[in-house]
Amino acid sequence: MLRPAQDRLPSRMHDRPHVGESETDLRSTTDPPMLEIANLSRQFNGRRVLQDLSLRLRPGEYVAVVGESGVGKSTLLNLIAGLDRPDGGRLALDGADYADLDEDALTRLRRDKLGFVFQAFHVLPHLTVLQNVALPLWLKGFSGAAADGPAQQLLEAVGLGGRAGSWPRELSGGELQRVAIARALVHGPRLVLADEPTGNLDPANAAMVLALLAARIRGAGAIGILVTHSPAGAKTADRVLHLTAAGLCG
Repeated sequence: MLRPAQDRLPSRMHDRPHVGESETDLRSTTDPPMLEIANLSRQFNGRRVLQDLSLRLRPGEYVAVVGESGVGKSTLLNLIAGLDRPDGGRLALDGADYADLDEDALTRLRRDKLGFVFQAFHVLPHLTVLQNVALPLWLKGFSGAAADGPAQQLLEAVGLGGRAGSWPRELSGGELQRVAIARALVHGPRLVLADEPTGNLDPANAAMVLALLAARIRGAGAIGILVTHSPAGAKTADRVLHLTAAGLCG
């Protein structure tokens, strides 16, 4: 189980260019970064997993992160989602510095602004497929048609429109993954984090959901981070970042 670090994060960003940004890029846009990561580090039991990692993403940007198993890709997503705390560095989303947020505030940030596609689905067995997808909207106070309508639309988009009343136990692994993807997108998150979202999908369904992820992120002016081992999946992103022990490059 991930354990939060006790150190308070430094509040200052470093001024050096970040991964994927040249000086020309920084001058050519007036959009401030939506996600800012500076000099992030995390270690477990004395083993440093991430060190001096920096990244800036602006509205509409969608990036893929690739790297060898164990290099820290899932750890990075957990830190960005506020499910874990770094040992050093700074994280900020929409100007909100994670160091200033307690656990309740981080929970609200995840509820309101994040969509997370986990490798293990985390579909709730006691809710129908439609209810699982509508859950993020329920948590934001929507009910009835205001929640069911968007949920049904997302199910249609992932090819599961006819399974709305089904129970998770009646679905295959690939279908459950598509339910998880629909749930991650239904509330229009500002940040979508996807951890191997096509690992259980056949090529046709993988292409469909990857196209849907990219279109929703770019169309909403959100940002997306896709962790994948799939070269085809990585190609759907605007750029590919390689995570190594030395940090991000690309």
